[in-house]
Amino acid sequence: MSKAMPQILVLKTDGENAPAPEAEQIAAARTLAGPVNTVTWNHFIGEDDRLYCGIWEASPGKHKVDYTEWEFCQLIEGEAILTDENGNATHIKTGEGFIIPAGFKGTWESLTPLKKHYVILLPQEDNKD
Repeated sequence: MSKAMPQILVLKTDGENAPAPEAEQIAAARTLAGPVNTVTWNHFIGEDDRLYCGIWEASPGKHKVDYTEWEFCQLIEGEAILTDENGNATHIKTGEGFIIPAGFKGTWESLTPLKKHYVILLPQEDNKD
């Protein structure tokens, strides 16, 4: 008996095999300029529900972020400024990839309509028996 070959997963927002879009609005308590409307196409969940991969888009606006997870992103469209709680700003443009480390606190500002690929790794849960 042969083992099934792993399949390549192509991330896309429409057409065959595209996941259903999940639209939401960033909570008003976190929004500094907006409203910030988002759409997520989550393509993959794995590693015991700790790994998420897909495409995310957002309208222009600014909101607070507090990362407990690790995230790799690459902008497909748009520009953003991520500013940490000490005021250090990073300007990111279309085509650039970046890593947001767990523990990052600050703001995410989408200067234009924005779309990104993402890979998120949630922290391992402590087993407290």
